[in-house]
Amino acid sequence: MTNNLPDRMTAVLLTGHGGFDKLDYRTDVRVPEAGPGDVLIRVAAAGVNNTDINTRTAWYSKSVTGDTGAGGAEGFADAEDSDGSWSGEPIGFPRIQGADCCGRIIAVGDGVDPVRIGERVLARTMQRPMEGKNPLECWTLGSECDGAFAQYAALRASEVYKVECDWSDEELASIPCAYSTAENLLHRASLGAERVLITGASGGVGSAAVQLSRRRGAEVVAVAGAAKADDVKALGAATVIDRGRDLVHELGRDSIDVVIDLVAGPQWPQLLDILRIGGRYATAGAIAGPIVELDVRTLYLKDLTFFGCTFQEAVVFENLIGYIERGEIRPVVAKTYPLKDIVSAQEDFLAKTYTGKLVLVPPKE
Repeated sequence: MTNNLPDRMTAVLLTGHGGFDKLDYRTDVRVPEAGPGDVLIRVAAAGVNNTDINTRTAWYSKSVTGDTGAGGAEGFADAEDSDGSWSGEPIGFPRIQGADCCGRIIAVGDGVDPVRIGERVLARTMQRPMEGKNPLECWTLGSECDGAFAQYAALRASEVYKVECDWSDEELASIPCAYSTAENLLHRASLGAERVLITGASGGVGSAAVQLSRRRGAEVVAVAGAAKADDVKALGAATVIDRGRDLVHELGRDSIDVVIDLVAGPQWPQLLDILRIGGRYATAGAIAGPIVELDVRTLYLKDLTFFGCTFQEAVVFENLIGYIERGEIRPVVAKTYPLKDIVSAQEDFLAKTYTGKLVLVPPKE
């Protein structure tokens, strides 16, 4: 441990699945230690993400069939704790959430070069577990292991990346979860200079996908609320369609090469109708509801390819670090909050008032 490091820290403990009352803001949480192969990070900022709320409410449980917002404040009464996480395994409570971690390394454990102390870093959200036979297995920071809603976080050195840029801490903290999810969707779907439709385009992942798709030379058709159309166009969308409009009527059948979907819900069949023959569909979210109607004939007669995207190859995060350092992307931070105002931040997130990311800042020493 470093000299002058306190024994206790401020953190938000998730004490169980449920509503906002399960978020316990504490000032007496023990500071974690950097074990073998670990680094200790002083957290500078942490973004707010759907997964933080979905994990709190146990929305990932198969017993929940509604949209993510329906239980965002109070939780889901019918949720099963036994499969309420990304991994489908019970979460160990209390848990420190926070899938986005930006900060500086202040200590290292055995086996880690001390030269890393002082590095400004980002941590991968989708981390590889220490052991595992399934090559697609992963842990989510803040779900299967403690995350960044705290002053300090101890993480494996191999999952923490040095980054050199002139961005603010809040800007960097908007990257790990949203941008890696978006980049992974595009990577898995092999998006090139094609026509891509992105649902939920004003949110954290959606707005990242718009930027990253333009970076690949794609023509972006975005779906977002009318009030946010100008914001989404400013990110690079060529066309913005108001949420809820008939996509087949607006675009025509067989008009899109790739669909990047974060919404699902009742409009989902239209996404397959607008895909061209041989088109690709990639998803990493279902904020409008996970249960959809699939006409299997559409799938096979159009030779469509589906990608479910959770696991991320290391190259995805490595690419993001390169994009940042070369100035190829720029995040959109809509608002920042002190960590103690985490409930207000999640309320604003659920209200979907803002375009871009909401970011929490822990107290300074």
